Amino acid sequence: MNLKSFLKSLKLNESTISAVLGAIVIVVVGILVVNYFKGREGIVPSGSKGSTTENALPQTHTVVKGESLWKIAEKYYGSGYNWVDIAGENNLANAGLIEEGQSLVIPKVEAKPAAEITNAISGATYQVVKGDNLWAIAVRAYGDGYKWVEIAKENKLTNPNIIHPGNILTLSR
Repeated sequence: MNLKSFLKSLKLNESTISAVLGAIVIVVVGILVVNYFKGREGIVPSGSKGSTTENALPQTHTVVKGESLWKIAEKYYGSGYNWVDIAGENNLANAGLIEEGQSLVIPKVEAKPAAEITNAISGATYQVVKGDNLWAIAVRAYGDGYKWVEIAKENKLTNPNIIHPGNILTLSR
């Protein structure tokens, strides 16, 4: 028995089948939306002050899979920059290595705002000065240190760790 004859035996026409399938889609989407918002409970939005989580500090936090100190700091302070405070409070030798199930003390400290960018670079080229590195140049030029890779590629640097005062770097805009 094929599908067509089965549907004929049920005496369902296309509009009835479409309505049933549409209802199923709406139910599935509704469930996904509810689960999405249910999973976001307890997350502190950036810049919010005086939250109940912040007032309850210090407390302990158990690391779950996929978390980093940055994400944990965002959760409790609304600012990832407080990862340094969490690392210091817990005497972590390597802040990049935290393990699932590890218990961390979350200290009661003020949320740290994003650092202001000083001496911003706005031109299409930049002359390297003593003490510069690609990360610092990328922060000043783009507001994002991870863009150092683009600077290295744009300037065909074989070793991005070696730049000299006086070098002229091209900055893509």
